[in-house]
Amino acid sequence: MKLCPVILCGGTGTRLWPLSRRLYPKQFMDLGGHTLFGDTLKRIGVRPDLTPPLVICNKEQRFLAAAQMQEQGLDPTGRVILEPEGRNTAPAIAVAALAALEQNRGGDVLLLVLPSDHVIREDGAFARAVAQAAACAGQGRLVTFGIEPGGPETGYGYIQRGEALATGFAVRRFVEKPRRDAAEAMLAEGGYYWNSGMFLFRASLFLDELRHYASDMFHGAAAAWEGRAEERDFTWLGEAFAACPADSIDYAVMEKTPLAAVVPLDAGWNDLGSWNSVYDAASKDAAANVLVGDVLAEDVSGSYLHSSGRLVAALGVRDLVVVETGDAVLVTSKDRSQEVKNLVARLTRHGRPEKDTHLRVFRPWGWYETLALGERFQVKRIMVKSGASLSLQLHHQRAEHWVVVSGVGRITVGENLLELHADQSTYIPLGVRHRLANAGPQPLEIIEIQSGSYLGEDDIVRFEDTYGRC
Repeated sequence: MKLCPVILCGGTGTRLWPLSRRLYPKQFMDLGGHTLFGDTLKRIGVRPDLTPPLVICNKEQRFLAAAQMQEQGLDPTGRVILEPEGRNTAPAIAVAALAALEQNRGGDVLLLVLPSDHVIREDGAFARAVAQAAACAGQGRLVTFGIEPGGPETGYGYIQRGEALATGFAVRRFVEKPRRDAAEAMLAEGGYYWNSGMFLFRASLFLDELRHYASDMFHGAAAAWEGRAEERDFTWLGEAFAACPADSIDYAVMEKTPLAAVVPLDAGWNDLGSWNSVYDAASKDAAANVLVGDVLAEDVSGSYLHSSGRLVAALGVRDLVVVETGDAVLVTSKDRSQEVKNLVARLTRHGRPEKDTHLRVFRPWGWYETLALGERFQVKRIMVKSGASLSLQLHHQRAEHWVVVSGVGRITVGENLLELHADQSTYIPLGVRHRLANAGPQPLEIIEIQSGSYLGEDDIVRFEDTYGRC
């Protein structure tokens, strides 16, 4: 039976603000030349017993997911499923199960369900656990992976194992995030694992159990799949998905079914749920510090210091987390890093843009970065990938001036087609159709100066677009 990886890309990673934002969550963050989503793709690799992965995400992350799949040599066409609204893990997995069965022409398939934002240090141990779980699932079980606990952690749920099976163990019970004294008691008793949020089971069996224990959810997911639309690389679920009951797979199925089983996993797992866990998972210097980027530390110990661009200098501090980005700096003690989500909630209440986006915003054609913003003007740096182009568009409330920094730009301004090189420029009057394309083999970089009464990204009318955004 084929094994189909399902990668869940939901969630906003609010505890890892300011690097993680609503439109650029932690699974896509650059962690020094790699991302958690990219690492997950590498982990499953390309093997003859695996189908290409199915990726479940929302529309804002679709181009990020597709680009990183292409970087791994994976064709995203028909493999990226877009949720109109997040409904937690159980409906997302139901849709993936329906998709996998249809793509396998009705033949059953094993689903390996993986969050996109986990760290697993030992790929060999992970592969062995997957093989064990596949054998267990082949015997009619819904398998979860239990992490060998490293201490009385209160931020994770727990799984108590029951009787031994041919491979793995039956699940006796699930325990929600406990108090510390309860966690210490479970570890002293033994036979408990952290709940990893990773699963393996037959697609048809999961759907049968979902239909039995959460029929409204099953029918909502089925209606959303039936009402899907295919557009370029992506599959857009029908609007029925937004009305589907929202629940986790644990609550909807795993805590109710008698078929739940657990396979132990000891592979250097970490879910990076806080800056403290990022610190724990990273390599440290002689003073037990993790220093990322342009950092100067003097008489500092036990701290996580992260610079995204500007110099971060620290003197005489202990057990701190300091994270710098272009528009925000976080300072917190490590033992309170779980509470960063409270700061994000305050940003949300006050309508602050720092909760949603970085100064650098990624698009399917490349990215743009805000350099300066004032009354009636904005300056951006824009990078367009080789062979890519922006949409043919116009703005009603702003004019633009473009200066080529490097590369070759093919620029449409009204009826004129221009080819501009470094140090050349052009003017885009208000209300004139225009387009920017990279006409060379290297990245095209320009500086854009906007001026006008309104500079928001929603002042745009598209006439043609390579990426289906008209």
